[in-house]
Amino acid sequence: METQDPAVAEAVKASGESTLEKATAKAKEAYDQFMNVSLNIAVTGKTGSGKSSFINALRGLKDDDEGAARTGVTETTMLPNMYEHPAMPNVKIWDLPGIGSPNFKADKYLKDVKFKTYDFFIILNSERFMQNDVMLAKEIRKQKKNFYFVRSKIDNDISAEKRRKTFDEQRVLCTIREDCLKNLKQLGDPRVFLISSFDLEKYDFEELQNTLAEELPVHKRNALLQAWPVCSAASLEMKIKIFEGVIWAASLASAGIAVVPVPGLSAACDTGMVALFLTRCYFAFGLDDGSLARLSEKINKPLVGHLAKSKIASAIQEKALTRLQVSGTLVVLFSAEYVASLVPGVGSVAAAGLSFGTTYYLLRSGLKELANVAREIRKEVLDSVR
Repeated sequence: METQDPAVAEAVKASGESTLEKATAKAKEAYDQFMNVSLNIAVTGKTGSGKSSFINALRGLKDDDEGAARTGVTETTMLPNMYEHPAMPNVKIWDLPGIGSPNFKADKYLKDVKFKTYDFFIILNSERFMQNDVMLAKEIRKQKKNFYFVRSKIDNDISAEKRRKTFDEQRVLCTIREDCLKNLKQLGDPRVFLISSFDLEKYDFEELQNTLAEELPVHKRNALLQAWPVCSAASLEMKIKIFEGVIWAASLASAGIAVVPVPGLSAACDTGMVALFLTRCYFAFGLDDGSLARLSEKINKPLVGHLAKSKIASAIQEKALTRLQVSGTLVVLFSAEYVASLVPGVGSVAAAGLSFGTTYYLLRSGLKELANVAREIRKEVLDSVR
């Protein structure tokens, strides 16, 4: 057998690792951005417009849950209140002070609430939009950021109109929308989204999500779609797709860790990465206690039993995912990975390949399991409300 020149072997090794290091560095950057990019959502409107309930809905909380924004409280401060998403601390929702003052000055208001902090603004009202709303929108537009008009408490309007013999839900919604737009003509032809914070599956909540996703930069869009409550089967599939799209980056990032020949390092890092990724899926797919409780209340039927069909979902629910045992095959792969990392010349590259394959398998199979449970739940909800 021909013996390879040691100098050539070293050059090949350096070349291979250099390429691998560049690829894994890029993958780690993409994965970190997916998991950690900041998104700051500003919600403003006059006191009593339903801001707190809307913010709670975005965070997957009910108004009486621990940590929820307080509702029915008279606004006494001009300081913004920040609320982190319970499962995604990189997503922050800001409750801005009301804008109902007769002396309202849009430019001063935006300066006081630190305008540059926010990625976009939601201007919310439970009645018709007023001149103050228009003034604020004009100032936001002038400073080149997006705003969205949201008409809240639609469920209250529908409930009141149902008493009429001539009730027609679509006609009521059309009338409300036209009434809102009438006072916004100065802004051209803005869209108004009609929503109920207590029934996210109805009205324009999903349309609002899709519009925001279309108009945000890709990295911000991913943060939004991870945090936004699941409001339909289509919304769930969109979330599943974005997680599927980042599996390669997470797996390749783990390959870079495997290059370092320290016993247990790659296995420990991979386990942590897998746990974090699947926990994020769990919350994004609406499998957490709060989301299931809201859906159960809607159809008057318990849904938590679905989680028992998935070892991963059960482990996350019990906060024991990192202790979840993997198959014997994967344990062997982790051991082989360490041995391969010690082989001269190409050992590190081989270890990286094993680490990539192991992590990819765990993430893909785990995501599929959680996605299937979420799909079953959405189907049961849909069948129950038909």
